[in-house]
Amino acid sequence: MPKDSSGGLRVLTFLHSFAPGGVERVALRLVRHWRANGMDAPLFLGRETGAMRDEFADIAYEVPRQPRVSQASWETLWMILMLPAAIRRLRPDVLFVAGSTYTIVAVAMTLLLGRKCPPIVVKVSNDLARRDLNPLGRFFWRAWLHIQARCAHSWVVMDESMVPELPPVMARRGHVVHDPAISAAQLLPPRDPRSTGPRRFVAVGRLVAQKHFALMLRAFARAVQPGETLTIFGDGPERAALEAQAATLGIADRVRFAGHVADAPARLGDYDVLLMSSRYEGVPAVVIEALAAGLAVVSTDCGAGLRSLLGQGRFGTIVPQNEVLLAEAIRTAPLASPERETLLESLRRFTLERSAQAYWALFEGAAAAGRTGDRPVRLEQEASA
Repeated sequence: MPKDSSGGLRVLTFLHSFAPGGVERVALRLVRHWRANGMDAPLFLGRETGAMRDEFADIAYEVPRQPRVSQASWETLWMILMLPAAIRRLRPDVLFVAGSTYTIVAVAMTLLLGRKCPPIVVKVSNDLARRDLNPLGRFFWRAWLHIQARCAHSWVVMDESMVPELPPVMARRGHVVHDPAISAAQLLPPRDPRSTGPRRFVAVGRLVAQKHFALMLRAFARAVQPGETLTIFGDGPERAALEAQAATLGIADRVRFAGHVADAPARLGDYDVLLMSSRYEGVPAVVIEALAAGLAVVSTDCGAGLRSLLGQGRFGTIVPQNEVLLAEAIRTAPLASPERETLLESLRRFTLERSAQAYWALFEGAAAAGRTGDRPVRLEQEASA
């Protein structure tokens, strides 16, 4: 695909698939917004399957010829094998890495393509401190961050609170672009909260170990009051085990596993309280969406981004990852988020309209630096030094 004759900037985004995830949803919304504003933003997918495919059916993309055996279980290796050819063909000025789970692909591109690799801009989508790991695990995690840091021109964190967590080699090329989780149209005036009646709890996320839904279910079982319910939007490998756990806890009639839905943010207004029990997060988009919809939020302490987003507890309840404390927070959760006007002002920084433009400005800077040879130290250069 040749570049347009205007010589405009081309930014390539790559994703494994349309499988549901916060990183993927935000990336697809950014691509859609950039294209709607006349920007050259190709999208490369490892495979064209996933629950979000219909939701983003308007977005054109490229996909390689598929192998005989599904690559879902080895999608990272598949992307490493397929992406170099796409980069050579599309000739992007910048490669956008949409989340932390994709940084291993970025490292591989610097090794495989060398100086022919375009400048890379990485969005840090998860908590960097990883206090959920034991000391040995954190040692290896920090070592991996140091390796990653050598591959990118720019590292983007989603909130100012995450900047101190950047290793020095990342911080030198660090930038803040707030997570574009909502549109300006979602910043609505205060809704009239219900003053009585059983509370309707909701949770949204992939049913995987990081989200720790097992802890949520145990705490909810301790705290649930007559008539109260919990709806969980999302799917994943832990679903069967979680459904069995709900039955064992005696709350199967109170908990609804709704699976993946295309319009979960639009449905949040039907509920009163968002629950989150993650072990670690960056700046969780679902919390931004819930606050914008007027919900109260109860969450485990899963990172600096979450604490900043909730105003250190001003806009929601934050508790340690402890079943008893989480249950008590659920038991006393209000029916609506407090200080609505102040909260809306805080949420304006997370709008797609603001962040999409901020990203594009970063891409322009990275492309200009790439043309002048101002690039980060490559892994192969460091090894030979």
